[in-house]
This record gives sequence, structure tokens and C-alpha cells, in this order.
Amino acid sequence: MSTPIPTFDAPLVVGAQIEARANHPEVANRVFLRHGDRNWTFLRYRDESVRLAHFLLRRLGRTDETRPGHVAMMLDNHFELLSLFGGCAYGGLTLFGINTGLRGETLAGVLNHSRARILVIDERYLPELQRIQTSLKHIAPENILVLRTQGGEVDAANDFEARVTDEVAKPGASLDAPLVQVELADNLMVIYTSGTTGLPKGINNNHFKLCATGIAVSQRLGITPDDMGYACMPLFHSNAMFIAFMPSLWACGGLGIRERFSASGFLPDILKYGVTFWNYVGEPVHYVLSSIEKQFEGDAARIEAEVTNNTQNKMRYAVGNGAAPPDIDQFERWFGLEDIFELYGSTEAAISTFRVKGDPRGSVGEIQDEAVKILDERGGECPPATLDTEGKIANYEEAVGEICRKAEDTGLFQGYFDNDEANTSKYRDGVYHSGDLGHVLERDGKRYLFFDGRTDDWIRKDGENFSALQVARLLQEYPDIDLAAAYGAPCAVSDELVMVAVRIREGAEFDPQDFFKYCDNQVSSGSMDKKWFPDFVRLVSEFEFTGTQKILVRNLKQVHFDLNRLKDEPIFWRERGDTSYKPLTQEDYAQLRAEFEKAEKLDVLDR
Repeated sequence: MSTPIPTFDAPLVVGAQIEARANHPEVANRVFLRHGDRNWTFLRYRDESVRLAHFLLRRLGRTDETRPGHVAMMLDNHFELLSLFGGCAYGGLTLFGINTGLRGETLAGVLNHSRARILVIDERYLPELQRIQTSLKHIAPENILVLRTQGGEVDAANDFEARVTDEVAKPGASLDAPLVQVELADNLMVIYTSGTTGLPKGINNNHFKLCATGIAVSQRLGITPDDMGYACMPLFHSNAMFIAFMPSLWACGGLGIRERFSASGFLPDILKYGVTFWNYVGEPVHYVLSSIEKQFEGDAARIEAEVTNNTQNKMRYAVGNGAAPPDIDQFERWFGLEDIFELYGSTEAAISTFRVKGDPRGSVGEIQDEAVKILDERGGECPPATLDTEGKIANYEEAVGEICRKAEDTGLFQGYFDNDEANTSKYRDGVYHSGDLGHVLERDGKRYLFFDGRTDDWIRKDGENFSALQVARLLQEYPDIDLAAAYGAPCAVSDELVMVAVRIREGAEFDPQDFFKYCDNQVSSGSMDKKWFPDFVRLVSEFEFTGTQKILVRNLKQVHFDLNRLKDEPIFWRERGDTSYKPLTQEDYAQLRAEFEKAEKLDVLDR
């Protein structure tokens, strides 16, 4: 029998929940966090969180509207990231999770928007910060604190651990919690997601929402103190925070972490830590399978012996979104899982579904909230999908619309930080607009949701949403491009690939090597996240425009890189490991079609 979760008489504020576990005789000395050879018990996590709470409060001093209690972090997954979270929880402060992929003006813009007065940054990302440090408006140089992770030279005045030790106490010290009154509705963590224009938007997450996600996910998965999660997805992102950390905390379970996802490191980690459940977003399921296949040379008997039936393999569940159905099947077989829960949801948390065994193949679960609707461009409800004899949607154009929620409340969505315009756009006239496309299949009186991609202004790749407009604007800075449009293209493995259509300046010719070099430089030393790097480039002689002179992106997206429909316009593409773009040939396209067919996604190419 599994160990039951203790009951705690504590309010749904994160600091109080940490404190309750650290004071419980059966929980306090249980290992909570594992990272390599480091282990923290629940009590040690409490002590480190309290130590940081005192440090942050001293550094921030008086807080008010003009001097907010805002702390930013730009960190890979480390214990220190989680103790910062706990420190802000105890101190009644707000933690801003900065995406480690941000660069240049976007990074500076997000930090300035946060109005954070302290930044804790991984040494790995310090060069990126130094490039834009003079643009920062609220963070004093002495409050840029570096977590030493790379073994380089760090000024003692900015050494994060040294400053905390000198100003508060040594690691492991057990201090009284600060006397700060914290309420359920206090904003604890702002998680940034990209908007369709401008800077990424910060989503508010108060103490109640974070606790509620921990309760809901732990109950849905049946997590107990005997379970061990695995967080290799970034903990500044909602996927890992909502589905890994908070459920593990709530259930008094354990959590193994890795700085960043590693396909080759996955199997050793889950065996070493005794992982029972794992959260993912985007393509990691596919990458793990490819790594295992390579490691064991595709030998099914070896995989069964050394993975499936390995006595150290404790895996029961995986939960996330973006995996293809064949990958789900194979992952379940190879790891001997009870289930993979493909879910639909976002950091806003206004709409969520869980796919379980028996749900229609390819769906993201049953819609249990009657307020969730699929709406067309006029606001009318789309009819459910009807399937032909081959199982394909016969009424695709009528059935697919935006996934929305029509209700007087916004569910767990608590608005965007300091962005009234985004709030109004997201929730208007009693409707929450997800910005996602989907359709509903009705079966046995139940409604099942299928995710069909982003609306035209968004691209979703590897589980992250970002602005197509931002990508296009960066590419238009390339000297030979006159006009560009970016959009999501079908992907056989996960969400979408990045495709761009470009109009070359008169008299210029497209140089695939030089354009690749330009994009690569934008990633390494410019403002482009590596996920924005275009996978396909279509050369157009002219664009189609709306009556208001906007590019008709939907028409571009509909034909994507389909050479059967694009016979006269050159398309270039890149694969993993390429150092230049190359022409997309009919042979290449035939191979891509075979990959989509294997992934049971051929219909996505042919819509």
C-alpha cells in the first residue's frame, strides 16, 4: 500500500504549506529535492527558503507602489531557483520567471516591465545580461546576483551565495520565518508567455492558484509521498511548476531535477532517482525514444530488459502535451507505463483537459467544463466534427475554431501583470479567448477536445508560444529581405515548425548560406530565441493582402511547404545539424510525408 498524504491545518499559501511539511514528524526529514548528488529534505528546503526570504527582504528594504517587492530570476533548474520561489512565498514577494532564451531588447524589455529590483542569474547567462545591462531601469548593479554554475570568475560583490551567507547566515541555518502576513490572493509568481505583438506577457499566479494546481494534478495522478517526479523542463515555465513541483510539494513526494532537458541523460536520471512520474512539453518524448533506440541499437530485447523490466524503472505516468500518438504508444511500451496523460492547458489556466486511456486517439481529453466552446470568427459555436469512413474530419472548415470559454468568471486566470490591453483582449464580452484552434468530437454523450494549432499570429514550437510577428520583424532586418511573414507549419513530431515567407528586394538573390548565418548570429548574439530559427523558407514574388494591407497569413499557412500545391515558388529548409538552408526537393517532401504518415498526422499536411 502507498503511504497516505498527511493532512495539514494550514492556509493555501505556499509558505504556510512548506512550513507545515517541515514541522510534520513524518515528513520533515523525507528527501524532497534531488539533483545529482545533492539532496534536500523538506526541512532543509524550508530553511533555505526562509534564509532567502530574510535576504530578499533586507535587500529590497521598504516596499510600496514605487518600490515593489519584485524579484527576477534567470536560472536553469537548480535548488536555488526553488528556494527563491520559497523565499518569495515566505516574504510576500513576487518572483518573475525570466525565460533563459530571451536575448537583447526583448530581455531588457521584460526585466524593465517586471520592475524587479533584484535579479538572480545563472552564470551561464551572464554574458547575455551584460550586453543589455545599461538598458536596465530598476535593477542596481549590486542587485545583479550571480549563481556560480560554470566555474568562471564572479565578482565577490555579486556572488549570490556569498552575499546570502555574509548578510544572513550560512547554508543549512534554521531561522525563524519572517513576520510577513501573506494572503491567498497575493501574487507569488509571474510567468511570461509571448504575446502576438510586443513583449512577452506576464501571467499572474497567486498563492491559491499555485496550491490549487498542486492539489488538482496530484489527485488526478494519484501522487503520494512514495512518488518521485522529474523536472527537466524549465522551472520558470508553468509546465514544470504546475505539473512537477507543486504536485510533489502538495503530496509530500520527491522531485528529481536536471538543469536542462537531456535526451541521453533521461534514462540514467529516472533510474537513479526512482522517478515515478514525469512532465513534458513539446518534443521530449520523441527525443527520449530516439536516444534509447540509438543507445540500444534498436534491439527490442535489450530495451525490454534494460528499460521496461529494469528493477530500477519505477515510472508509472507521464503527463504533458505535444507528443504524437505513435510516440505515446511506444513510450508507454518501453517504460511499461500505466498511462500517458496528454493534456491541454496554458499558464493562464482558464481551460484545461486531461486525456486518459480510452479517450479518442489524438485528443487531449474530455471537456468537463460546459462553458468551454469552439467558436468561429463571428463568435458562433462551431458544430462538432463529423468523420468520414477513413476517420478524417469531413467538415474541417466548419468544425475548427478558437477554443474559448463563455462564462462570467475567468476560472483560474488571474490576468496579466501590468497589461490592461492584454487583459481586455484575452477576456472580452464574457468570453475568454485562448488563441488556440481546436475542434470537438462527440462520443457517447461526451465532448472530446482536439488541438489544431495556433491562430495566425502565434507559433507554438516545443511547447512554447511565441509571436510570429516578432520573428518576421527580426528577419526583415536581413539586408536582402523586403518583407517577411512568419507562421507555424505542420510538424510530424509535436506542435509546429517555424516557416517564413519572404519577398527579396529587387535586384537581390536569396543566398541560403548567408541567410542561415544571419539567423544563427541572431540566436547567438542578437534578439532571436533559438526556437524562432526558421525551419522552412518560402520565396514569394508577392504577398496577398487584406483590405487593410495586412498579409494574408492564413493562406500561406494553409499550403505551408506542400510541394504538390506550391509548384512555382522555391522552398528552402534545414534539418537538425545543418549549417545552411537547402532546397526542398520532391524526394525530400516524399520523405516528410512518410514521416507524417508514420506519426498518424498525414491529414495535417493535406487539409
